[in-house]
Amino acid sequence: MSTTQSERLRELLEPLVSSQGLDLEEIAVDSVGRKRVLRVVVDSDSGADLDRIADVSRALSAKLDETDAMGEGEYTLEVGTPGAERPLTEHRHYVRAVGRLAKFQLTEGGELVARILKADDDGVDLEVPGVKGRKATARRLAFDDIARARVQVEFNRKDNEKPAE
Repeated sequence: MSTTQSERLRELLEPLVSSQGLDLEEIAVDSVGRKRVLRVVVDSDSGADLDRIADVSRALSAKLDETDAMGEGEYTLEVGTPGAERPLTEHRHYVRAVGRLAKFQLTEGGELVARILKADDDGVDLEVPGVKGRKATARRLAFDDIARARVQVEFNRKDNEKPAE
């Protein structure tokens, strides 16, 4: 049985988010002064545009209004997407990040910045950028070799290098 408020909220809201064709990535309840803020992060393989966010926000608000999951006090519901520098914590995150540059903290120590070319059940195929005029090299990382990974923001990427949609 669920013990934390976040777990109870996840059990309540995840089926509703899934019915909208989205994945529930994160739930957080924060206190801001006297008010509480319920932050819900959603995503999908095709992304989540503003219309989808608005639809799921209305559905979640209605569900929360008909239950006492948030208790008696006032709260604000914020629904959004993971953001540009999202952490990669699930297999589906790596699949969605194909074509993107990511920073990997390795379990053996050290870090690596590389472009994700492919993600499968066992790990990721990467393109490691060349240094000082050298060509890029291919590298394979098993998921067990990755302690943490996060998508990187690229400001100077050429148009023909956009990630696959």
